[in-house]
Amino acid sequence: MVTATHEASHRLFQEHPEALAPVFEALGLPPPAKKDFHELSPDTTEIRPMERRADTVLMFEPDMGEHFVLAVEAQTKKDPEKARNWAYYVSYLHAKYDLPVLLVAVCRDPSTAAWAMGPFECSVGPWTTQVTRPFVLGPQTVPEVTDEAVVAQQPALAALSAIVHSQSKRSAAILQAVARGLVSFEPDVTRYWFEVVEVGLESTSAKASWRKLMQNVVTHFPGHGTLFEEKYLEGRAEGKAEGKAEAILHALKVRGVPLSDDARERITTCTDLDTLTTWFDRSLTVSEAEDLFSEDDTASS
Repeated sequence: MVTATHEASHRLFQEHPEALAPVFEALGLPPPAKKDFHELSPDTTEIRPMERRADTVLMFEPDMGEHFVLAVEAQTKKDPEKARNWAYYVSYLHAKYDLPVLLVAVCRDPSTAAWAMGPFECSVGPWTTQVTRPFVLGPQTVPEVTDEAVVAQQPALAALSAIVHSQSKRSAAILQAVARGLVSFEPDVTRYWFEVVEVGLESTSAKASWRKLMQNVVTHFPGHGTLFEEKYLEGRAEGKAEGKAEAILHALKVRGVPLSDDARERITTCTDLDTLTTWFDRSLTVSEAEDLFSEDDTASS
């Protein structure tokens, strides 16, 4: 089952593989650079017997050094079936690309993280045919980022830290430091990272704390009901009507609907959110701006 945590993990490592820094440090490799990665298809299905899909599959191809494939999986609970699937992912990707494969499991629950380290063996009697040992990015291996300067320098690692340590005693301090560090970026960048963390926190108690730290911005994860998305769709930019009015004006502009000065003033000076919501719905279909208000005029006459 694909959860919000899985999607956050996929987006994080797909778009910012530098978050894998703890893995590379543990392997004795230089810090990863985004330019050295490119995404591969996560589909590991052969013919059609059973659909199998890893969360994220990346090819690491530095100018110098060993090339290898990374399969990144978000794991929220112990699952023996997933352990068997992991063995399949590694074998399939190794055969397909003829390169070493590193399996990385992302876990925020300490007991799940300890389980995910394996090793998972395929044995007959005393003979072991195959061993799968994931590298786990969890509370034991991801640093607790509580320094705003580190957040500003490594936002991907900071976001991962906030998600992975969401159940630790230091969670509140980490969230506060990450939030303060993220506001040092341009607004769009800050919004993006705030949402990555919120989606990754999913149903944890830390999510409520994180939402209190967030500001009202447009969503990067439509359909997940984040605080940003709720406020954007409802037009409640910090409880004010300006956000909804701007959305109406933008919709009319994009659709090429002419807007008179009187109509613009009526929209921008309206403070009733229900009325603005009605006008916004109509702004998606009307051919003339005055049609936004037609029923309102009738009701008031």
